[in-house]
Amino acid sequence: MYVNLTPEFKQSEFGEEAEKILRTCVHCGFCLATCPTYQLLGNELDSPRGRIYLIKNVLEGEPVTDNTQLHLDRCLTCRACETTCPSGVQYGKLVDIGRKVVEQSVGRSRGQKFKRELLKKVLPNPKLFNPLVDIGQALKPLLPKSMTQALPDKQVPHLWPSQVHSRKMIVFEGCVQPKLTPETNLAAAKVLDRLGVSVLRVAGSGCCGALTHHLNDEDAALSAMKRNIDVWWPHIEKNGVEAIIITASGCGTEIKQYGYYLQHDPDYSDRAQQISHLAKDISEIMSELPVDQLISHQKTDERVAFHAPCSLQHGQKLKGFVEKLLQQWGAQLTAVPDAHLCCGSAGTYSILQPEISKQLQANKIKALESGRPDIILTANIGCQTHLKGVSSVPIVHWIEWLASKLELEDNESHA
Repeated sequence: MYVNLTPEFKQSEFGEEAEKILRTCVHCGFCLATCPTYQLLGNELDSPRGRIYLIKNVLEGEPVTDNTQLHLDRCLTCRACETTCPSGVQYGKLVDIGRKVVEQSVGRSRGQKFKRELLKKVLPNPKLFNPLVDIGQALKPLLPKSMTQALPDKQVPHLWPSQVHSRKMIVFEGCVQPKLTPETNLAAAKVLDRLGVSVLRVAGSGCCGALTHHLNDEDAALSAMKRNIDVWWPHIEKNGVEAIIITASGCGTEIKQYGYYLQHDPDYSDRAQQISHLAKDISEIMSELPVDQLISHQKTDERVAFHAPCSLQHGQKLKGFVEKLLQQWGAQLTAVPDAHLCCGSAGTYSILQPEISKQLQANKIKALESGRPDIILTANIGCQTHLKGVSSVPIVHWIEWLASKLELEDNESHA
């Protein structure tokens, strides 16, 4: 692609990177076939190729309009286009640049600003988010289903494994997951405890930064990243921690890019690179451990539909990791049509773009339930809560499912 950036953008801190990414695009259009919004809307400006043209025009000095912003806002940042692209266009990085430039140029209405500020203030902050969930749970019988479908029932906390092993790993807690699905990290700790790994919870960490990052608040995102690095680093340096386990694939995608986001920060660049290297999805950790010793001869015969989140299969390029582990345990995986397409959760997308999100949600549930599974498993808290409220089949994190199988075996062997 021929690119002629204005001197203003060419000399900016992101100009060189944007130009390099733009030049890799060869207009082939393969991305159109895998773009969820293009599949729904049929407008090329709502496809990766169309958005690339919009960003190119902006950086070349073309007028920026609200319409430009609308098409960029509609992007889920699912990165399915990156998986498909034969030229290796780093679309996710480019769309971040484009959104930032466009927002600085056209701004937002008061209503949009208020909604986005509210999301940034509440969701990453457990002191605000947790009480709201408590209130919602208390009033659940009185509220319409549309308001409570993503709310979990109250859960009684269980004891964390207490055995100390020579191998130690930190588990990433995140912001909303500890409140919405506290059993997920506990399940990971229980399973890894059986495999000789101590899983440590570190007080003081919080949101990975993805939420504010995708709402164009770069300063808040970088602050969240630096806070996590500061909290984790003493354990990495002194306690021999060999990995940071992440059970929410959306957060994993973000943390694995800390080195990229902080590459120009002299105080954090080296540590951020190391954090990115240590960050592992729970499926990566499990694939490197002797899971065969956990597998019973009496394997399950459950029919399982696995929902592979975009952040897992496109963001982290870990397609097939979880499926292989589930099959080792004997799960009968059902076919999921169009498994590469986004479910419509995409962080705060379901709140900011509800119409498109609901269409994608309905399509995904139909695909997941088409094979008549007994249970649907996933790997990301956002997708789980988004799909759970409209599914007729139970939806849980796959590591919770595995931990429940191990617990069932224990109970049967002691009976």
